[in-house]
Amino acid sequence: MIRIAQVLNRMDSGGIEAVVMNYYRNIDREKVQFDFFINKESSFPQKEELNRYGARVYYLPSYSKVLEYHKTLYELFKENNYKVVHVHLNTMSLFPLFAAWRAGVPVRICHNHSTAHRGEGKRTILKYILRPFNRIFATDYFACGKLAGCWMYGDKNFYSGKVTVMPNAIDTQKFYFDEAKRKSVRDEFSIPQEAFVIGHVGRFVYPKNHRFVIEIFEKLLQQKDAYLLLVGEGELQGEIQQQVKALGLSERVIFTGARQDVNWMYSAMDVFFLPSFYEGLAVVAWEAQANGWPVISSNNISEEVVCSENIIRLDLEEDEKLWVENLVSARREDCANVPDIRDAVGEIQEFYILKG
Repeated sequence: MIRIAQVLNRMDSGGIEAVVMNYYRNIDREKVQFDFFINKESSFPQKEELNRYGARVYYLPSYSKVLEYHKTLYELFKENNYKVVHVHLNTMSLFPLFAAWRAGVPVRICHNHSTAHRGEGKRTILKYILRPFNRIFATDYFACGKLAGCWMYGDKNFYSGKVTVMPNAIDTQKFYFDEAKRKSVRDEFSIPQEAFVIGHVGRFVYPKNHRFVIEIFEKLLQQKDAYLLLVGEGELQGEIQQQVKALGLSERVIFTGARQDVNWMYSAMDVFFLPSFYEGLAVVAWEAQANGWPVISSNNISEEVVCSENIIRLDLEEDEKLWVENLVSARREDCANVPDIRDAVGEIQEFYILKG
């Protein structure tokens, strides 16, 4: 058995954690085992599951404490004599990759899950500064899809086959529509069973564009009686809650917080709304399509997530009336044929065994 060092930031309930956990749950753990390197301030809802599966967990200081972060990683990589380090910090992957390079780790995977947007100001500038250094210290380039791969490594590297696309595949069986769960979730949040519900799943961070979600929902209420179900948590949640309160929408907008049963949240919805500024590959769009619900998204979402005719991608500059019209007219169709983790896990397992 070989052990792979999986380096993440916080282990909370975000998308990257979900991707890594999906692969970990389905990989042959008698052949490949994961060790997790995570921020010590993580909420860590996966702790019990990782213990059960035999993972080792190492707690790290914040990467903002550069010297302490580097020293901790370097010593752990040397002590455990890893052959493969797989880093999921996007452009911030530079720091663990450098530590792995110094520690003599032969296989250093930079795995990009995201892109950038001018609206993030200094953060975007930092991403562009750090981006080329990731290529220097990585031996292997990974990405969740075409957009993320081209942005991080360049079109030439992507189209020449130097980038491995490791899709954010999901356990599709977990996301099938369930009438009983639809009823129980709606009962839990006092949503009438006959109500029209718009849903969104994602951390309250800039890329997800929650402010736009609220603005469009307010316009939609002028045409249709509806509820908005927001699943997730994050640094901007308080700001969005203030926006909802200021607009007098508190009785119609429901904040569920982080959930361990996110898969059942989709069954309570009637349409999924995803107007992100940017995404690497929006796995939540696959989850919603697996459930059979229509998806109304921005065209910043990669075409790779389109697995049915029931997803509409619009420009964020489009008239708000068009967004409202598409949300109101959306109708359920059959579940889409989205990438399943059981089909995807074999390739990465083979890679680990070959390299390790």
